[in-house]
Amino acid sequence: MARAFLVVMDSVGCGGAPDADRFFNGTVPDTGANTLAHIAQACAEGHAEEGRSGPLHVPNLDGLGLGASIRLASGAATPGLNATPQGVWGAATERSLGKDTPSGHWELAGVPVPWEWGYFPDTVPAFPPELVERVCNIAGTDGILGNCHASGTTVIADHGAEHIRTGWPICYTSADSVFQIAAHEDTFGLDRLLDLCARLAPVLHDMKVGRVIARPFVGSLEQGFTRTKNRRDYAIAPPAPILSNWVQEAGRKVHGVGKIGDIFSMAGIDDCVKGTDAELMQVLQKLVRDAENGSLTFANFVEFDSLYGHRRDISGYARALEWFDREIGQVVGALRPDDLLLLTADHGNDPSWRGTDHTRERVPVLCAGVGARAAGLVEFVDVAASVAAHLDVPVRGPGRSFL
Repeated sequence: MARAFLVVMDSVGCGGAPDADRFFNGTVPDTGANTLAHIAQACAEGHAEEGRSGPLHVPNLDGLGLGASIRLASGAATPGLNATPQGVWGAATERSLGKDTPSGHWELAGVPVPWEWGYFPDTVPAFPPELVERVCNIAGTDGILGNCHASGTTVIADHGAEHIRTGWPICYTSADSVFQIAAHEDTFGLDRLLDLCARLAPVLHDMKVGRVIARPFVGSLEQGFTRTKNRRDYAIAPPAPILSNWVQEAGRKVHGVGKIGDIFSMAGIDDCVKGTDAELMQVLQKLVRDAENGSLTFANFVEFDSLYGHRRDISGYARALEWFDREIGQVVGALRPDDLLLLTADHGNDPSWRGTDHTRERVPVLCAGVGARAAGLVEFVDVAASVAAHLDVPVRGPGRSFL
């Protein structure tokens, strides 16, 4: 019985979104943003030499059609990415009005977002008084710290000492539809932080804010503050059954890798493993060896986005792509005859672009194990339909299979 491995390379966009002019980094539209093409061009021009050198070297991804997908999506030059595709390849366009994690993943899983997300203004304060009051009532404090758009590491450095002194939670947001709370694991308490976020989540979800995220940290002003691995996301539930539900309801196993469990609040997912991208690659490689016949493995590799895209680090992003390419080659080599490996992304995050936010882009669609041909321009929802078709599971969303 066929198996499927759906792997999201978080933020690895390929440009060409037809509505990029409606999405912004600050006041500048995303028109022309192209994560992969601009990285490849920078590498070829010698502008990405930190920890690596020369043209972008991703022969396994390019062999599946990476360069071809970039050119299809945007017409951009792809120096060093000129292989003849040996997989099924194309580029996908998003319907949902977002360029964030939930929008992209929900639609890849077959359900476009039917509303506009709630966001907070980039002002100080960022949050309405009634929300602040609700936080204080649940936390049992007289106030909050932060109340702004901020980097998670910066806001902890700025407010960590005051947080320890007052006990007030550090609340912040970003350009995403998110409400984040940072608190010290020892002085505030991890369980108390998780309870606060869990009780606040329905309030934020009613505001169509996609996620409430608990951001625990440890340390001191003298030693510095460090975020721990005990992050927890409380995500709004998709409005309809998603790919993982379709597969599970057909009596099959669904394995999550990375933040998939958080994104979907474990909807239709039997088990999920978190960790660094290096740790998650080991999990994915083990699942390719051992996962049950008929199963779906749904994985997310986030560090392209979190470590390099938002930080506008072209060299770091290129290093991550080259590492991923080496590792994914082992996955391709271990596939069984009836397996499908589908590699894609949820949005862009062009490290050469202005600002620090995601960029609205099409995403590559690369398939191994199902022959070689061009799928053309498809939609995000077609990814779910294609995976379901490969697994012989009924498609319950609006997508169509391109396999």
